[in-house]
Amino acid sequence: MSSRVDQLITELGLESHPEGGFFREQCRTRRRVRDLDTGRERAACTSIYYLLPRGAVSRFHRVESDELWHFYEGDPLELLVATDGGDGVHVERKLLGQYESGTVSPFAEVPHGCRQAARPTGEYALVGCTVAPGFEFEDFSLLGTDEERLRAALKEFGDLL
Repeated sequence: MSSRVDQLITELGLESHPEGGFFREQCRTRRRVRDLDTGRERAACTSIYYLLPRGAVSRFHRVESDELWHFYEGDPLELLVATDGGDGVHVERKLLGQYESGTVSPFAEVPHGCRQAARPTGEYALVGCTVAPGFEFEDFSLLGTDEERLRAALKEFGDLL
């Protein structure tokens, strides 16, 4: 890893994330809300720092809440958002980084229930992820081995499965 990656891990107090990369929760609001879809109570909003160094990936996973990605520094991050509709699986590629008209944005949204994956395009990408209603690990799931249809549709992204 680069000296900047090591510096960020140390200074931001980042730890290994189960889906890949490094993270630290930055915010968990005290305000509680009841999720109308699940009926469960949770924080209104949560936010993390998330660091993906070269060679690390965020494998396809699902979060049951809406997720907003914010770019902070480093090289652009490729964010893949997969939706499974009645007419098949569609994958949208988003490039998260320093703003470049029409190609790169510092912000991206992943609607609740979609599968998502990410990988850095260079040495590293430091981003933030804000989830509302707030993230709970019980709502997190990696792509299951029993999800053959989805796996088949995403086979071109083998390193992210």
